[in-house]
Amino acid sequence: MDFTFTEEQQAAVEAAKAVFAKVTPDGVPSPALTPGAVADDFDRALWRKLADADLLGLPIAPEHGGTGLDALALCLVLRESAKVLARVPLLESGAAAHTLQNHAADELRTEVLPRIATGDLVVTVAAAGRTGHEPAESAVDAHQDGPDWILDGTQTAVPWAQTADRILLPAHTSDGHAVLALVPRARPGVTLEDQISTSGERHAEVRLDSVHISTREAITDPAAWESLRNLLTTGVCALALGIGTRVLEMTSDYTSKREQFGFPVATFQAVAVQAADRFIDLRAMEATLWQAAWRLTTGAPGSLPPAGDVAVAKIWASEGIRRVVQTAQHLHGGFGADTDYSLHRYHAWAKQLELSLGPAAAHEEALGDLLAAHALG
Repeated sequence: MDFTFTEEQQAAVEAAKAVFAKVTPDGVPSPALTPGAVADDFDRALWRKLADADLLGLPIAPEHGGTGLDALALCLVLRESAKVLARVPLLESGAAAHTLQNHAADELRTEVLPRIATGDLVVTVAAAGRTGHEPAESAVDAHQDGPDWILDGTQTAVPWAQTADRILLPAHTSDGHAVLALVPRARPGVTLEDQISTSGERHAEVRLDSVHISTREAITDPAAWESLRNLLTTGVCALALGIGTRVLEMTSDYTSKREQFGFPVATFQAVAVQAADRFIDLRAMEATLWQAAWRLTTGAPGSLPPAGDVAVAKIWASEGIRRVVQTAQHLHGGFGADTDYSLHRYHAWAKQLELSLGPAAAHEEALGDLLAAHALG
């Protein structure tokens, strides 16, 4: 497989590196020492810098103020953001923008996409369902009443819902189809209940009680929800890769300087073998991530639908990131638990991503269903 990136994609990476160069992972209190959320809002100053660097409009067409790039470019930037634990809804906003660009009606695209690209409209996504263990589209019921849609149900663990302007969420109709609704946070009937993520960020349970949205605020394209879910899951894999890359760098740096019996511990065979195993995990995470992102970007045919590649990538991301941070903690010894050192922050984010949009076991089951339904040639 040749995963050589285009000049435009590489330019997006360089722009992202420039923006994230001055971001530190300890800009908010430690989640280990904070009983509630580490902050009330995401990093607005960083959000503005991302907008100024044209990184919020990556999947948005130029006629709507974006750069017209693809899922691969978004995942490349997400990887860089995770290396510094950037506290911004870049995944949710980027996936929502991509979905709106490709599946929304012209009127809705014209209304919201230019404002998303400039950072003036913040969109998050509800994709965990009611409990986090069921199809997200089944958590909310949608039925039409004249020109409006009426929504009833609950979505849990919605990132930064309290400070986003709109929430893009799936709902099911009486005939079993999934629609996407772009719901204003302050719309009557919307209630938010605070929740705290494993990484210490502010999430919310979003309850909808006879919430009315207009026809233009709904996306009825039957392919829209699957497209959004696949991109969100692939984006989580990109974040996991960024965190794993940085954690392995920290481990390499620490073990090369920490000495026992007059030698750096990195020279001990047991340490070197564990680090090598985690390097292999990262390479597998990387290869499966870019395979999934490439399928989503190109629509290239395969023995399985793109969801199969996404499932494989998430299996590796969930299992790989867990092993990477566990080994890092082990090789750091007691220093890894020091809350003045940032490794424990990466561990918390890694555990959050491991389970986000389903753990490895859930995606293994989904992959099994796909293999059963499609004959491999």
